Amino acid sequence: MTRAASAVRGVRNRRFRALPAERTSARAAEPLPAHAVRTHAWFTPWFLVAPALLFLLVFNLWPTANTFFLAFTNVRVLSGGELVGFANFERMLSDAQLATALVNSIVYMLVCVPFLLLVPLGLAVLVEKKLPGIAFFRTAFYTPVVASAVVVALVWGWLLDERGVINSMAVSLGFVTEAIPFLTDRWLVLFSAISLTIWKGLGYYMVIYLSALGGVPRELHEAAAVDGAGALRRFRSITIPGVRNTMLLVSVMITVSALRVFAELYILTDGTGGVGGADVSVVMLIQMYARGFSGNLGYASALSLLLFVITLGPLLVIARINRGRD
Repeated sequence: MTRAASAVRGVRNRRFRALPAERTSARAAEPLPAHAVRTHAWFTPWFLVAPALLFLLVFNLWPTANTFFLAFTNVRVLSGGELVGFANFERMLSDAQLATALVNSIVYMLVCVPFLLLVPLGLAVLVEKKLPGIAFFRTAFYTPVVASAVVVALVWGWLLDERGVINSMAVSLGFVTEAIPFLTDRWLVLFSAISLTIWKGLGYYMVIYLSALGGVPRELHEAAAVDGAGALRRFRSITIPGVRNTMLLVSVMITVSALRVFAELYILTDGTGGVGGADVSVVMLIQMYARGFSGNLGYASALSLLLFVITLGPLLVIARINRGRD
């Protein structure tokens, strides 16, 4: 009896000792008054985001708004201007150089998008496997990404020059009788720049696909292999649906980059890719560069708006396709 009474007394004491804690937790659960929640002044959050907002306003919003305004003026670099309405856009209809730039930019996009959409995915599937020495190949594929675009274009131009390595080897081996005009023919220089863009972007998009492949369940591949599905069937039925959203993102990035290409063609053509207004390898961004540095800021701004509309079109098509699949 004595032991039973002692046990009961101990439980009762522990229960009574827990009461203050229970009261404390109950008191803490009560809602605090409104004046006790606010521990800082109303302008503190705005003060913290002010640097980012200022940077966005100065370097993004204001230049964009100013470009829209200048597109309807004839302002030049060293002189003022006045509103001319849609005169700059009417001038585009008779600009032969602009038509060449549009064709070259569209060809650039149509060739780059399929290659950089599918080839990096295949590379990602290959280097994802845990094999001896696979880290070397991952590094090798990604190395062109970290290299400067200007330096890579200079090396590419040295290789493709009429007296460069490729032409010298082709002539000495008897494949051709004269040097191939990689950098002087309109279409050859364009496709040389496209090949440079594709080669430099493979590793970048491969890394993006590698991160997406990590989210595809291994169990699906194992189950499909047990059912007798081959590697190609698993790639088409499991891998591609698993990274479809990533493919959409990559296609948008490639489209924007292809329409805004500059360094590749500018370096390969020794700075004549449109600056002089006579080279047929010009693309849209070089066209704007040429007009802007010639002093006609109004027409260059109108070209910027045209490039914006051209870039927006494929993006809307891609978004519509993705919405239809959903």
